[in-house]
Formats: sequence, structure tokens, C-alpha cells
Amino acid sequence: MNGSLTFDDYVKLLKNKEIISKYYNKKRVQPSSIDLTLSSECYELKFSFLSPKGKIRNKLKTLSFKKHSLKNGLVFKKNHTYLVKLNEKLNLISPIIGKCNPKSSTGRLDIFCRTILDNSNEYEKIPFKYKGEMFIEVTCKSFNIKFHEGDSLNQMRLAYNQNIYLNDSQLKKINFKKKICFSKRKVIFENGLKLTIDLSNNKSICAYKSKTNSPLLDFSKNKFHKKNNYWIPIKPSNNTLVIEKNSFYILKSKERISIPPNLAGEMIPYDTGIGDFRVHYAGFFDPGFGYPNGAFAVLEVKTHEVSFIIEDGQTIARIQYEKLNKSPSMLYGKNINSNYQNQKLALSKHFKE
Repeated sequence: MNGSLTFDDYVKLLKNKEIISKYYNKKRVQPSSIDLTLSSECYELKFSFLSPKGKIRNKLKTLSFKKHSLKNGLVFKKNHTYLVKLNEKLNLISPIIGKCNPKSSTGRLDIFCRTILDNSNEYEKIPFKYKGEMFIEVTCKSFNIKFHEGDSLNQMRLAYNQNIYLNDSQLKKINFKKKICFSKRKVIFENGLKLTIDLSNNKSICAYKSKTNSPLLDFSKNKFHKKNNYWIPIKPSNNTLVIEKNSFYILKSKERISIPPNLAGEMIPYDTGIGDFRVHYAGFFDPGFGYPNGAFAVLEVKTHEVSFIIEDGQTIARIQYEKLNKSPSMLYGKNINSNYQNQKLALSKHFKE
């Protein structure tokens, strides 16, 4: 059947060597996606690039300053761009396409990363029946971060033949029966589910803003770092918040969302219709997220051109829902130790509570 793959499909692809992983671990397989991992092979780049007419390796001599190793860890300096070969490569025989996205923890640290493949003119895209290596381009925008071989920054979602996205009328019907959005106000479906920003309480922390000078952050250490060394808590002013140019913010939605077991979700990362800023670096929601009572969506917001003021209840993001090719055998949640189920305003897993 057409639609996005589920846990059992990924396990089968790994077994059949259509996904080839140096360090295969079933814990990397999610309900409707699979985590990808960094190899030790790393290059510091002169330029960001794509490789539409050849192999990435053929460009590395001219486009990189230096080759590094991640075996003993490597500090990625802020605003420097690196290219790392992933441990996984593809040998797709089945009629499969796909895309990649940063993981939630990656986006919440303001790590800008994009997957690039041989003979491809688009970031993050897995072409039909792709065969070859996979690389990830990484730029840390707010913090100097130490990465190690085996760290996971991004994830891949594959689909048989095509992605099947639900239109607004379908979403309204599902919401009437199963509740995919919980809100005190009217739920708006317009090219997907619209999410608004929560700046409703002037006495309560509504956001975290990244500090400009912070200690080194070790990506492999969870619940380790002191958040006050990296983040400034912010309260709204008259139910508004100024998003300052080139600063990075963590906020949350006013609505609680749910991804039913037969669906997957994806946040639209950039939408000029709702403002000149980027929202939510990490795009995938697995089936079971927030199910059945809803969880807030955490939003990573940055503006590059001009500072921007947002108001409580202002539309700030959209979620598209898509069908799975079959019912999944696993759901996002506490049973698989998911990090962000039932979340509120939450920093990444790297910080102490």
C-alpha cells in the first residue's frame, strides 16, 4: 500500500540490506521514522553545496578546508559548517521515496542541519529507489557543541510510492471523531492544522532565548547541562514578545495536538505567509504523539532579516498530516521512552530539569 512506512517496514528494510547501517540498533527505529547516526568521517566546509550531477565525495577536495575525525569527539564551532558522512546508506530496491528532518533535540539547540545525497538537487530528499551514501551538513548557530561518532541529529521517513497528505475537509472529519487538536478557540484547518503561539500569561515564562556566550555543550550528555548557562527565560509584555534579529527562541503552541495511530505529522518549517521567520527546525511527529489527550507543540523560532513582534494567539506554524501504509505495531510514548510525550514548554533533553 502507498503511504509512509511504519516500524516493521524499517526493520524489514534493515534485514534485507535496503537500509545498511554500520551500527544497527533497533532502538533507532521509531514508529514511522528511523534515526540516522554520525560516522567518524567529517569535513569542515568552505561553502554549503548540493551535488545534482555527481557524487558528493568528488567535490570534497575543492569544497572543504580540512578533514576531521569524530572518534574521540569534535567541537563544532558556532557558525562554522561541517559535512559528516552518516553511518547509514541506502540500497533501495523497493519502490520507495523519502525525506529527512532534524530531530527535536537538534532543533531545540539551534543546530541547522540538512541531509544531502549523491546526484540530488534538493536537501532532505530521498529520491525514488536511491542507492548510495548519505551525508549531513551541520551548522551550530547558538552554541559550540561537541559531537561524537554515533550521535543522532536527524531522522528519515520513507514512503511506498508517494506520501498521502490529508486535505482540510478530511482533517475536519477526523478532528470531529478523534480530536487531533484541543483548543478553547475555533480550530482552523487551512493547508493543514494552524497552530498559534501562547503568550497568554504575562506573569509566567513563555519562552527561552539562547545566550550569546555559553559554555561548550556536549551533545552526548543528557540531563547534564545547567540551563541557566545557556538560556534566558522570558515573560510576555502585554501578551506580546519581540523576536530579536538573529536570536533563537523556544516557545510553545496554545493548542494541544494529537497524532492518531494511523497517521503521522510534519511541521512546515518555513511559511512566509505567517511572518518572515523560521519555525520548527524539526519536522516529524510520529503516530501516538500526544495521543489521545494532546500535547503542546514546542516551536523553535528565529528571524534573520528584521526583528519581529508576535502577539498571543497569532498563527505561527502549520502541521500536515499523512497516512501510514498500515497500522503501526509501535506508538510514540512512554513505552518506548520517548523524550517529549506530554510536553509543555520544554528545552532539549540535554538540560537538567
